[in-house]
Amino acid sequence: MSEPTPASTTATTALPRNIDDTIARLAALDYVADRALATCVYLGLKLQRPLFLEGEPGTGKTEIARTLAQMLGRPLIRLQCYEGLDLGSAAYEWNYGRQMMAIRLAEAAGTAGSAAAQEALAQSLFSDTYLTKRALLQAIDPANPVPPVLLIDELDRADEPFEAFLLEVLADFQITIPELGTVKATQPPIVILTSNRTREIHDAVKRRCLYHWVDFPSAARELDILQRRVPGAGAQLAKEIVAFVQRLRSIELYKLPGIAETIEWGRALLELDALVLDPVVIQDTLGVLLKYQDDIARMNGSEVARVLQDAQTLARQL
Repeated sequence: MSEPTPASTTATTALPRNIDDTIARLAALDYVADRALATCVYLGLKLQRPLFLEGEPGTGKTEIARTLAQMLGRPLIRLQCYEGLDLGSAAYEWNYGRQMMAIRLAEAAGTAGSAAAQEALAQSLFSDTYLTKRALLQAIDPANPVPPVLLIDELDRADEPFEAFLLEVLADFQITIPELGTVKATQPPIVILTSNRTREIHDAVKRRCLYHWVDFPSAARELDILQRRVPGAGAQLAKEIVAFVQRLRSIELYKLPGIAETIEWGRALLELDALVLDPVVIQDTLGVLLKYQDDIARMNGSEVARVLQDAQTLARQL
């Protein structure tokens, strides 16, 4: 879990007026969304419903949360999911160390002798003073000056039982703490859940969200993204990069490169002063695009040359 990210002071805090306005405001921050994704985002904001974004790694699911936070001038609270994630790490836990210290200080001062004093001490031990707020509780804290953007990232990495913890948050934007009561957001946060689909997420979670599959972009949209994120790349190089990655995705690989890899490859080639693609520079930098040795080995010299030839044909059409 990360600490809340401060909001941009230059953002326009008003919600988008319509889908076209959503597309334009995202694009102003270099997030190029297709109309289907922009529609899902717009409806999620208007209906105050969580968004569940599923798709291959590196397709911009996490980035949409960061961009929305910047666009709306709201803090971003990120809960990174992992195996073994529990309520104490995701929502709240009691600070037992401070509670024990308070008990010992009361005993040392002789103020915990009577039954009434002991009852008062017990009640004070389970108050906000001793409560450690994690991402989920931070997001729905009634004291928030503005509702944040809550990113629950890679939910498929968490264990299935953890999903049950989320249902109350997603349905009612509240968390029930047995010792303290129910904490409910005065204004609901913008909630975005992502999954790389390494396992299926339970229907009970999906029913509480607006769902969208974030696919790999078209060549034209990926070129727009690359030129925005790596503006120093020449027009011809940018076209060949996008065309090569698009052709790679048609090959049966263990892990297909996402938009994140396209951008990183563009930056790497820019550092190498490449003007166009050639088999040597591709072979030397395949580790930026492909993350498994079997995939790299599959792209031997002749295969790289074949894909490059196809890519050059596609690049001329962009």
